[in-house]
Amino acid sequence: MTESSECAGDRGVEPLAHPGIVSVQTRPAKTLPGIVGVLLALVGLGLIAGGGVGATVAGGLAALIPVGAILFIIVLPGQYVVQPNQALVLIMFGRYRGTVTKAGWYVVNPFTRAASRKVSLRVHNFTTSVSKVNDAEGNPIEISAVVVWRVVDTARAIFDVDDFEDFVYVQSETAIRHLGTQYPYDDFDGDRVSLRSDPDTVAATLHTEVQARLDRAGVEVIETRLNHLAYATEIAEAMLRRQQAAAVVAARRTIVEGAVGMVEDALELLTERSVVELDQDAKASLVANLLVVLTSEQQTTPVVNTGSGR
Repeated sequence: MTESSECAGDRGVEPLAHPGIVSVQTRPAKTLPGIVGVLLALVGLGLIAGGGVGATVAGGLAALIPVGAILFIIVLPGQYVVQPNQALVLIMFGRYRGTVTKAGWYVVNPFTRAASRKVSLRVHNFTTSVSKVNDAEGNPIEISAVVVWRVVDTARAIFDVDDFEDFVYVQSETAIRHLGTQYPYDDFDGDRVSLRSDPDTVAATLHTEVQARLDRAGVEVIETRLNHLAYATEIAEAMLRRQQAAAVVAARRTIVEGAVGMVEDALELLTERSVVELDQDAKASLVANLLVVLTSEQQTTPVVNTGSGR
């Protein structure tokens, strides 16, 4: 073990995957109830008052005044109030001294005042900007998502990344852009996962990727979901016509399948009940007429043949 790794172990840190980077482990901070700080401050005031009164009687008691003043001045900066769902990361002389996560009033080492930071543990959410990317088929699309997140590891959030909020925004944007290239916007063949047709699968994939990117910052991703998905303006009209054509073809296929089934049923009933004897030409004519009636977009007008008269 090298000297640097031994020092890292003494500080309670573990190496990250990237060489030269260490991850600080979150641990509880040592604190005292806030009332203790008030009592110490009162003691300091008492020493100041006693030293001032005693200085007129015995000169040696005047030494109590600077002692009381130092005690009073030191205690005041160590007072902290931590709100619910808030954490206080204590830092003293560049070293991590622990995290306070329980709401309340505390007094800690006053020398932590200069560098200590408060971190919100509340749930945050934001909407990524609309990004233009090419989907899996090369079509330009516009995509954005809503990301719901919160900090669960305060030490990593403060020490492992420079600005954890900015880190969340940038990495989420990157994950959204990468997601847009993994799937096609729409699947016209019905055998692939697409952005438009499979929102739950896409959301699960996005959640997994964003969480993997934000683990190093001590952030938990609660939910991710697409909130904007559209073709880019330059191809939107053409793709809309394609979608309309696909819908018409699908509807026509359903109509034809239904019409063929009805014709089959009609021929079977005519044969079964011996209503009329039909040769192959008559059957072909009947099938053609029924298909025209059943698949026509407009209302048909029947022509009744009453036979020839003289």
